Amino acid sequence: MQRRKLLGAASLLAVLATLGLAPVIAQQEPMVFGLITPLSPPGETALGQLAKRGAEIGVEYINEKGGVLGRKVALSIHDSAGKNEQGVAAYRRLVSSEKAVAVFGFIHSGVNIAVNEVAKEMGVPTMGTQTGASDVTAKKYDIAFRTHAVDAPRAATWLGWIQKNKWKRVTVIAETTDYGIGLAKETEKQSKEKNLGLEIQTIMFDRTTTDLLPQLLQVKAFKPDAIVNVGVGQPLDLMITQAHTAGLLPGAQMVTSYDAPARPQFWQLHGDKGVGISFVAFYSPKSELSDLGKEFAKRYQAKFNEPPVYAALNGFANAIVFADAIKKANSTEPKAMIKALEEGSFTGWSTTPVTFPRAEGALWHNWSPPLMVLHYTAKDQTPATAEVAYVLAQ
Repeated sequence: MQRRKLLGAASLLAVLATLGLAPVIAQQEPMVFGLITPLSPPGETALGQLAKRGAEIGVEYINEKGGVLGRKVALSIHDSAGKNEQGVAAYRRLVSSEKAVAVFGFIHSGVNIAVNEVAKEMGVPTMGTQTGASDVTAKKYDIAFRTHAVDAPRAATWLGWIQKNKWKRVTVIAETTDYGIGLAKETEKQSKEKNLGLEIQTIMFDRTTTDLLPQLLQVKAFKPDAIVNVGVGQPLDLMITQAHTAGLLPGAQMVTSYDAPARPQFWQLHGDKGVGISFVAFYSPKSELSDLGKEFAKRYQAKFNEPPVYAALNGFANAIVFADAIKKANSTEPKAMIKALEEGSFTGWSTTPVTFPRAEGALWHNWSPPLMVLHYTAKDQTPATAEVAYVLAQ
Protein backbone atom coordinates (compact mmCIF):
# COMPACT_ATOMS: atom_id res chain seq x y z
CA MET A 1 0.00 0.00 0.00
CA GLN A 2 2.82 2.41 0.98
CA ARG A 3 4.62 1.66 -2.30
CA ARG A 4 1.41 2.43 -4.26
CA LYS A 5 1.07 5.79 -2.44
CA LEU A 6 4.66 6.74 -3.28
CA LEU A 7 4.23 5.76 -6.90
CA GLY A 8 0.98 7.72 -7.05
CA ALA A 9 2.67 10.80 -5.65
CA ALA A 10 5.52 10.44 -8.14
CA SER A 11 3.05 10.15 -11.02
CA LEU A 12 1.21 13.25 -9.84
CA LEU A 13 4.47 15.22 -9.65
CA ALA A 14 5.37 14.06 -13.16
CA VAL A 15 2.02 15.31 -14.51
CA LEU A 16 2.40 18.63 -12.67
CA ALA A 17 5.93 19.02 -14.02
CA THR A 18 4.61 18.48 -17.55
CA LEU A 19 2.02 21.19 -16.96
CA GLY A 20 4.64 23.52 -15.53
CA LEU A 21 3.08 23.52 -12.06
CA ALA A 22 5.76 21.69 -10.07
CA PRO A 23 7.86 24.84 -9.47
CA VAL A 24 4.79 26.47 -7.87
CA ILE A 25 4.70 23.68 -5.28
CA ALA A 26 8.44 24.00 -4.62
CA GLN A 27 8.04 27.73 -4.24
CA GLN A 28 5.52 27.19 -1.44
CA GLU A 29 8.21 25.53 0.70
CA PRO A 30 10.67 28.15 1.93
CA MET A 31 14.37 27.45 2.17
CA VAL A 32 15.40 27.65 5.83
CA PHE A 33 18.41 29.63 7.06
CA GLY A 34 19.17 29.07 10.73
CA LEU A 35 20.34 31.79 13.11
CA ILE A 36 21.91 30.65 16.39
CA THR A 37 22.75 33.68 18.50
CA PRO A 38 22.64 34.78 22.16
CA LEU A 39 19.30 36.42 22.98
CA SER A 40 19.23 35.77 26.74
CA PRO A 41 21.80 35.81 29.59
CA PRO A 42 24.49 34.84 30.24
CA GLY A 43 25.05 35.34 26.51
CA GLU A 44 26.07 38.64 24.92
CA THR A 45 22.46 39.58 24.19
CA ALA A 46 23.18 42.99 22.67
CA LEU A 47 25.38 41.46 19.98
CA GLY A 48 22.82 38.69 19.46
CA GLN A 49 20.08 41.23 18.86
CA LEU A 50 22.26 43.12 16.39
CA ALA A 51 23.10 39.95 14.45
CA LYS A 52 19.39 39.09 14.43
CA ARG A 53 18.46 42.52 13.09
CA GLY A 54 21.01 42.23 10.30
CA ALA A 55 19.96 38.70 9.37
CA GLU A 56 16.28 39.66 9.25
CA ILE A 57 16.99 42.56 6.90
CA GLY A 58 19.19 40.24 4.84
CA VAL A 59 16.42 37.68 4.39
CA GLU A 60 13.91 40.43 3.57
CA TYR A 61 16.30 41.72 0.90
CA ILE A 62 16.86 38.23 -0.55
CA ASN A 63 13.12 37.60 -0.80
CA GLU A 64 12.48 41.01 -2.39
CA LYS A 65 14.98 40.00 -5.08
CA GLY A 66 13.10 36.79 -5.85
CA GLY A 67 14.47 34.43 -3.22
CA VAL A 68 16.95 31.66 -3.96
CA LEU A 69 16.49 29.10 -6.75
CA GLY A 70 12.85 30.07 -7.04
CA ARG A 71 12.15 29.68 -3.31
CA LYS A 72 11.60 32.21 -0.57
CA VAL A 73 13.97 32.11 2.39
CA ALA A 74 12.71 31.71 5.95
CA LEU A 75 14.89 32.67 8.92
CA SER A 76 14.58 30.33 11.90
CA ILE A 77 15.96 32.04 15.01
CA HIS A 78 17.32 30.10 17.99
CA ASP A 79 18.70 31.48 21.25
CA SER A 80 22.04 30.00 22.32
CA ALA A 81 22.15 32.06 25.56
CA GLY A 82 25.92 31.81 25.09
CA LYS A 83 25.77 28.15 26.22
CA ASN A 84 27.53 25.47 24.18
CA GLU A 85 24.94 22.75 24.82
CA GLN A 86 22.06 25.06 23.91
CA GLY A 87 23.77 26.02 20.65
CA VAL A 88 24.40 22.37 19.76
CA ALA A 89 20.77 21.44 20.48
CA ALA A 90 19.62 24.32 18.27
CA TYR A 91 21.84 23.19 15.39
CA ARG A 92 20.57 19.60 15.64
CA ARG A 93 16.97 20.82 15.61
CA LEU A 94 17.57 23.15 12.69
CA VAL A 95 19.20 20.49 10.52
CA SER A 96 17.18 17.42 11.52
CA SER A 97 13.69 18.87 11.98
CA GLU A 98 13.65 22.15 10.08
CA LYS A 99 15.91 21.07 7.20
CA ALA A 100 17.99 24.25 7.41
CA VAL A 101 20.56 24.57 4.63
CA ALA A 102 22.85 27.14 6.33
CA VAL A 103 23.45 28.23 9.94
CA PHE A 104 25.07 31.47 11.15
CA GLY A 105 24.74 34.18 13.81
CA PHE A 106 27.36 32.80 16.22
CA ILE A 107 28.76 35.34 18.68
CA HIS A 108 30.40 33.18 21.37
CA SER A 109 33.42 31.23 20.14
CA GLY A 110 32.77 28.31 22.49
CA VAL A 111 29.28 27.82 21.05
CA ASN A 112 30.57 28.02 17.48
CA ILE A 113 33.35 25.49 18.20
CA ALA A 114 30.95 23.07 19.92
CA VAL A 115 28.44 23.30 17.07
CA ASN A 116 31.15 22.68 14.48
CA GLU A 117 31.98 19.35 16.16
CA VAL A 118 28.42 18.25 15.38
CA ALA A 119 28.20 20.04 12.04
CA LYS A 120 31.20 18.16 10.63
CA GLU A 121 29.10 15.00 10.96
CA MET A 122 25.70 16.41 9.98
CA GLY A 123 27.14 18.37 7.05
CA VAL A 124 25.27 21.69 6.95
CA PRO A 125 27.80 24.57 6.84
CA THR A 126 28.12 27.16 9.59
CA MET A 127 29.38 30.73 9.54
CA GLY A 128 30.82 32.55 12.55
CA THR A 129 29.34 36.04 12.60
CA GLN A 130 31.43 37.47 15.44
CA THR A 131 33.51 34.61 16.86
CA GLY A 132 37.25 35.22 17.17
CA ALA A 133 38.85 32.12 18.73
CA SER A 134 41.27 30.33 16.42
CA ASP A 135 39.64 26.90 16.72
CA VAL A 136 36.42 28.08 15.09
CA THR A 137 38.21 27.54 11.78
CA ALA A 138 41.73 26.32 12.64
CA LYS A 139 40.56 22.70 12.80
CA LYS A 140 40.03 22.95 9.04
CA TYR A 141 36.55 21.43 8.99
CA ASP A 142 34.98 21.74 5.55
CA ILE A 143 31.72 23.00 7.09
CA ALA A 144 33.29 25.82 9.12
CA PHE A 145 33.35 29.38 7.74
CA ARG A 146 33.75 32.75 9.43
CA THR A 147 33.61 36.48 8.66
CA HIS A 148 35.44 37.95 11.63
CA ALA A 149 38.86 38.87 13.02
CA VAL A 150 40.77 36.00 14.65
CA ASP A 151 42.99 36.08 17.75
CA ALA A 152 46.34 36.98 16.15
CA PRO A 153 45.43 40.24 14.33
CA ARG A 154 43.17 41.33 17.19
CA ALA A 155 46.01 41.00 19.73
CA ALA A 156 48.36 42.66 17.24
CA THR A 157 45.96 45.62 17.12
CA TRP A 158 46.10 46.46 20.81
CA LEU A 159 49.80 45.65 21.00
CA GLY A 160 50.40 48.10 18.14
CA TRP A 161 48.33 50.72 20.00
CA ILE A 162 50.37 50.08 23.17
CA GLN A 163 53.67 50.36 21.26
CA LYS A 164 52.56 53.56 19.56
CA ASN A 165 51.99 55.12 22.99
CA LYS A 166 55.28 53.70 24.40
CA TRP A 167 53.58 52.01 27.33
CA LYS A 168 55.47 49.23 29.08
CA ARG A 169 53.27 47.78 31.84
CA VAL A 170 50.14 46.03 30.56
CA THR A 171 47.39 44.06 32.27
CA VAL A 172 45.26 41.60 30.30
CA ILE A 173 42.15 40.73 32.30
CA ALA A 174 40.20 38.04 30.46
CA GLU A 175 37.28 35.66 30.92
CA THR A 176 37.95 31.92 31.15
CA THR A 177 36.37 31.06 27.79
CA ASP A 178 37.85 29.97 24.46
CA TYR A 179 37.75 33.63 23.48
CA GLY A 180 39.40 35.03 26.60
CA ILE A 181 42.03 32.31 27.03
CA GLY A 182 43.00 32.47 23.35
CA LEU A 183 43.47 36.25 23.37
CA ALA A 184 45.44 36.27 26.63
CA LYS A 185 47.82 33.61 25.30
CA GLU A 186 48.15 35.32 21.92
CA THR A 187 49.02 38.65 23.56
CA GLU A 188 51.77 37.05 25.65
CA LYS A 189 53.06 35.09 22.65
CA GLN A 190 53.31 38.09 20.33
CA SER A 191 54.92 40.24 22.99
CA LYS A 192 57.71 37.67 23.40
CA GLU A 193 58.13 36.89 19.69
CA LYS A 194 58.36 40.58 18.76
CA ASN A 195 60.59 41.48 21.72
CA LEU A 196 58.30 44.34 22.66
CA GLY A 197 59.84 44.69 26.10
CA LEU A 198 56.45 44.66 27.83
CA GLU A 199 55.78 43.53 31.36
CA ILE A 200 52.43 41.76 31.10
CA GLN A 201 50.16 40.81 33.98
CA THR A 202 47.48 38.28 33.00
CA ILE A 203 44.42 37.78 35.21
CA MET A 204 41.55 35.43 34.37
CA PHE A 205 37.98 35.50 35.70
CA ASP A 206 34.82 33.41 35.41
CA ARG A 207 32.42 34.98 32.91
CA THR A 208 29.45 34.52 35.29
CA THR A 209 31.03 36.68 37.99
CA THR A 210 29.17 39.69 39.36
CA ASP A 211 32.16 41.21 41.14
CA LEU A 212 35.56 41.97 39.61
CA LEU A 213 36.90 44.14 42.43
CA PRO A 214 39.24 41.43 43.81
CA GLN A 215 40.89 41.07 40.38
CA LEU A 216 40.98 44.83 39.82
CA LEU A 217 42.72 45.41 43.15
CA GLN A 218 45.45 43.04 41.94
CA VAL A 219 45.65 45.13 38.79
CA LYS A 220 45.89 48.32 40.84
CA ALA A 221 48.86 46.93 42.77
CA PHE A 222 50.60 46.19 39.44
CA LYS A 223 50.21 49.85 38.34
CA PRO A 224 49.69 49.23 34.61
CA ASP A 225 49.90 51.85 31.89
CA ALA A 226 47.20 50.06 29.90
CA ILE A 227 44.47 47.49 30.63
CA VAL A 228 43.11 45.13 27.97
CA ASN A 229 39.48 44.36 28.88
CA VAL A 230 38.70 40.88 27.48
CA GLY A 231 35.21 40.57 28.89
CA VAL A 232 32.13 39.87 26.78
CA GLY A 233 28.80 41.50 27.54
CA GLN A 234 28.03 42.24 31.19
CA PRO A 235 31.60 41.57 32.47
CA LEU A 236 33.00 44.12 30.01
CA ASP A 237 30.76 46.85 31.41
CA LEU A 238 31.29 45.67 34.99
CA MET A 239 35.05 45.99 34.52
CA ILE A 240 34.74 49.59 33.34
CA THR A 241 32.46 50.52 36.26
CA GLN A 242 34.53 48.80 38.94
CA ALA A 243 37.85 50.02 37.51
CA HIS A 244 36.61 53.51 38.37
CA THR A 245 35.56 52.32 41.84
CA ALA A 246 39.02 50.83 42.39
CA GLY A 247 40.70 54.05 41.27
CA LEU A 248 42.31 52.48 38.18
CA LEU A 249 40.43 54.72 35.77
CA PRO A 250 40.86 57.30 34.44
CA GLY A 251 44.57 57.04 35.34
CA ALA A 252 45.34 53.93 33.30
CA GLN A 253 44.20 53.49 29.69
CA MET A 254 41.62 50.78 28.98
CA VAL A 255 40.88 49.14 25.64
CA THR A 256 38.02 46.66 25.20
CA SER A 257 38.65 43.65 22.98
CA TYR A 258 35.67 44.32 20.71
CA ASP A 259 33.32 47.11 19.76
CA ALA A 260 30.73 47.04 22.57
CA PRO A 261 31.26 50.80 23.21
CA ALA A 262 30.10 51.50 19.66
CA ARG A 263 26.48 50.98 20.72
CA PRO A 264 24.30 53.92 21.84
CA GLN A 265 23.57 52.06 25.11
CA PHE A 266 27.21 52.51 26.17
CA TRP A 267 26.69 56.13 27.18
CA GLN A 268 23.38 55.41 28.87
CA LEU A 269 25.17 52.89 31.08
CA HIS A 270 28.48 54.67 31.75
CA GLY A 271 27.86 58.39 31.30
CA ASP A 272 30.95 60.50 32.05
CA LYS A 273 32.89 57.37 33.04
CA GLY A 274 32.85 56.24 29.43
CA VAL A 275 35.14 59.11 28.45
CA GLY A 276 38.68 57.86 27.85
CA ILE A 277 37.67 54.31 26.93
CA SER A 278 39.22 52.85 23.77
CA PHE A 279 37.92 49.84 21.87
CA VAL A 280 38.89 47.51 19.07
CA ALA A 281 36.58 48.15 16.13
CA PHE A 282 36.04 46.38 12.82
CA TYR A 283 33.96 49.08 11.19
CA SER A 284 33.55 52.82 11.52
CA PRO A 285 30.86 54.96 9.89
CA LYS A 286 33.84 56.52 8.09
CA SER A 287 34.61 53.12 6.52
CA GLU A 288 33.79 52.68 2.86
CA LEU A 289 30.78 50.47 2.21
CA SER A 290 29.91 48.45 -0.88
CA ASP A 291 26.72 49.40 -2.72
CA LEU A 292 25.07 46.48 -0.92
CA GLY A 293 26.39 47.78 2.41
CA LYS A 294 25.02 51.24 1.65
CA GLU A 295 21.62 49.72 0.88
CA PHE A 296 21.68 47.87 4.18
CA ALA A 297 22.74 50.98 6.12
CA LYS A 298 19.83 52.91 4.60
CA ARG A 299 17.33 50.19 5.52
CA TYR A 300 18.76 49.79 9.02
CA GLN A 301 18.63 53.54 9.71
CA ALA A 302 15.03 53.72 8.50
CA LYS A 303 13.95 50.73 10.62
CA PHE A 304 15.82 51.40 13.87
CA ASN A 305 16.55 55.14 13.69
CA GLU A 306 20.27 54.62 14.30
CA PRO A 307 23.26 53.77 12.12
CA PRO A 308 24.24 50.09 11.91
CA VAL A 309 27.18 48.66 13.81
CA TYR A 310 29.43 45.79 12.86
CA ALA A 311 27.45 42.82 14.22
CA ALA A 312 24.37 43.88 12.28
CA LEU A 313 26.39 44.42 9.09
CA ASN A 314 27.87 40.94 9.44
CA GLY A 315 24.52 39.27 10.19
CA PHE A 316 23.17 40.84 7.00
CA ALA A 317 26.21 39.86 4.92
CA ASN A 318 26.19 36.24 6.17
CA ALA A 319 22.65 35.77 4.87
CA ILE A 320 23.53 37.35 1.52
CA VAL A 321 26.73 35.30 1.09
CA PHE A 322 24.96 32.01 1.81
CA ALA A 323 22.20 32.90 -0.65
CA ASP A 324 24.72 33.79 -3.36
CA ALA A 325 26.71 30.59 -2.73
CA ILE A 326 23.57 28.50 -3.17
CA LYS A 327 22.83 30.32 -6.42
CA LYS A 328 26.40 29.74 -7.60
CA ALA A 329 26.18 26.04 -6.68
CA ASN A 330 22.64 25.82 -8.09
CA SER A 331 22.02 23.51 -5.16
CA THR A 332 21.50 23.36 -1.39
CA GLU A 333 23.51 20.15 -1.20
CA PRO A 334 26.19 20.86 1.46
CA LYS A 335 29.22 19.75 -0.54
CA ALA A 336 28.16 21.83 -3.53
CA MET A 337 27.61 24.86 -1.27
CA ILE A 338 31.01 24.40 0.39
CA LYS A 339 32.71 24.20 -3.01
CA ALA A 340 30.94 27.39 -4.11
CA LEU A 341 31.97 29.21 -0.92
CA GLU A 342 35.59 28.13 -1.31
CA GLU A 343 35.84 29.05 -4.98
CA GLY A 344 33.65 32.13 -5.10
CA SER A 345 34.12 35.82 -4.43
CA PHE A 346 31.11 37.45 -2.79
CA THR A 347 29.89 40.95 -2.09
CA GLY A 348 29.26 41.73 1.56
CA TRP A 349 28.99 45.03 3.40
CA SER A 350 32.63 46.00 2.75
CA THR A 351 34.25 47.05 -0.50
CA THR A 352 36.68 44.15 0.05
CA PRO A 353 35.26 40.98 -1.58
CA VAL A 354 34.38 38.12 0.79
CA THR A 355 36.45 35.01 0.08
CA PHE A 356 37.07 31.83 2.06
CA PRO A 357 40.52 30.44 1.18
CA ARG A 358 41.76 27.04 2.30
CA ALA A 359 44.49 28.87 4.22
CA GLU A 360 46.67 27.82 7.13
CA GLY A 361 45.65 27.91 10.77
CA ALA A 362 42.79 30.12 11.90
CA LEU A 363 42.65 31.83 8.49
CA TRP A 364 41.12 28.67 7.01
CA HIS A 365 37.74 29.64 5.48
CA ASN A 366 38.10 33.05 7.13
CA TRP A 367 37.35 36.55 5.83
CA SER A 368 38.53 39.33 8.13
CA PRO A 369 37.35 42.93 8.41
CA PRO A 370 39.82 45.77 8.99
CA LEU A 371 40.92 46.36 12.59
CA MET A 372 41.41 49.64 14.41
CA VAL A 373 41.35 51.17 17.88
CA LEU A 374 38.83 53.98 18.41
CA HIS A 375 39.08 56.29 21.43
CA TYR A 376 36.37 58.36 23.12
CA THR A 377 37.52 61.81 24.22
CA ALA A 378 34.12 63.29 25.09
CA LYS A 379 30.78 62.10 26.45
CA ASP A 380 28.15 60.91 23.96
CA GLN A 381 30.60 60.55 21.10
CA THR A 382 29.72 58.10 18.35
CA PRO A 383 32.13 55.90 16.41
CA ALA A 384 31.85 58.43 13.59
CA THR A 385 33.34 61.18 15.78
CA ALA A 386 35.67 59.03 17.91
CA GLU A 387 39.42 59.48 17.57
CA VAL A 388 41.06 56.81 15.39
CA ALA A 389 43.88 55.94 17.79
CA TYR A 390 45.46 53.11 15.76
CA VAL A 391 44.88 51.19 12.53
CA LEU A 392 46.37 47.74 11.97
CA ALA A 393 48.19 47.57 8.64
CA GLN A 394 46.52 45.11 6.28
